[in-house]
Amino acid sequence: MQVEVRLDPVYDEPKVIILTAGMSDEITALVNQLTNAAPSPLTGVRDEKLILLDERDIIRVYAQDGKVFATTAKGDFALKQRLYEMEERLDRRVFVRISNGEIINLRKAKGFDLKLTGTICVSLEGGVTTYVSRRYVAKIKQVLGV
Repeated sequence: MQVEVRLDPVYDEPKVIILTAGMSDEITALVNQLTNAAPSPLTGVRDEKLILLDERDIIRVYAQDGKVFATTAKGDFALKQRLYEMEERLDRRVFVRISNGEIINLRKAKGFDLKLTGTICVSLEGGVTTYVSRRYVAKIKQVLGV
């Protein structure tokens, strides 16, 4: 993606124009990011305490027993958002869905074991091990350039 900034005193507020041959997920995400107001702070609940979470600290987000949790180095926190809402909210360049019930932070991945037939074993920081479901294997391989 090319980025160009032009300074022009005629404009009182910034104006963004996107020139593209066609719509893509990247363009749609960029438009949503530019047009939506700043998201509310991400909060998690643990031990009846509301904690502000930094997106950079999240290792994974997963659904279990009808609830959504975020795992950080400090533990698991219950979230009020649904998994699809978290997928839309998190940076798509860093967070990737690996199954219907889980999203991982690629920056927190230590390794990907491709030995298993039909799936991928992912080792994350904090000793967390999880698996890419068969449905998402091709997508992960594409993201990893394998």
